[in-house]
Amino acid sequence: MHDYAALEALAEIIRRGSFEAAAAQLSLTPSAVSQRIKGLEERLGAVLIHRGPPATGTETGLRLMQHLDQVRLLEQSLETAIRPKAGPAVLKIAVNADSLATWFMPAMTALPVLFDLVIDDQDHARDWLRQGQVSAAITSNPNPVAGCDARALGHMRYLATATPEFHARHFAQGLTAQSLAAAPTIIFNTKDALQMRWAERATGAKLRLSGHRIPASEPFAHAIELGLGWGMIPESMALPAITAGRLVTLAPGQPFDVPLYWQVSRDIAAAIAPLTQAICKRAAEDLRP
Repeated sequence: MHDYAALEALAEIIRRGSFEAAAAQLSLTPSAVSQRIKGLEERLGAVLIHRGPPATGTETGLRLMQHLDQVRLLEQSLETAIRPKAGPAVLKIAVNADSLATWFMPAMTALPVLFDLVIDDQDHARDWLRQGQVSAAITSNPNPVAGCDARALGHMRYLATATPEFHARHFAQGLTAQSLAAAPTIIFNTKDALQMRWAERATGAKLRLSGHRIPASEPFAHAIELGLGWGMIPESMALPAITAGRLVTLAPGQPFDVPLYWQVSRDIAAAIAPLTQAICKRAAEDLRP
């Protein structure tokens, strides 16, 4: 049986970045919190906290924090209490930024927990599950991580867009491998291969794109509307700007559909069933089949 008081201290340190902040949250002294972590590390024979600043969890520490979160979820769903005065349940999940900005957030109201969201590309969110650092994730990979189940949600459709002025300046002679390689693009981050994948599909050529990195969905779309570059925007975000004439599609009839899956650890699947149902319902309403 784990020392849940020590695990609670561990989780608060990781979430708040310091022993002092964790102590204040738990109404303990920093010395008491330090002693709990020291005792836990000695029992497990592993370092759990990189002292920082800021204090961060080691891989083992993050796994233990995730274990505590899952136990709290199970306690809450069963209306039992292994420990008195247990804190609120926390659900840590990985979600891609575009889903969060468009269809996902209303589904979060289905479960009375505290959400700890990890924002990562749908092509990489599966890694967080595999490492045991989240309990569920929106991924583009249909193959479930060991110990998890995967549900198909549908496809998020993206449109390659730019302002009419940008299009006239860079693609007056047509959409070619050369014109796409020369035109600046908007890239979410180093993991974002969406623009590259669409460009290679549209031209049949391997391309090296360059442009601005803007790692947030709304600013990403705004940068395109400002004419800083071209980029892939979720259909639901792009259509109002296209209808208003602020944006045009680079290649009408050539969208890019990304499949999305909801992967959940079987250990907590029953506990978060209302959230899963809400996600599937929202996805059916907002995503392409």
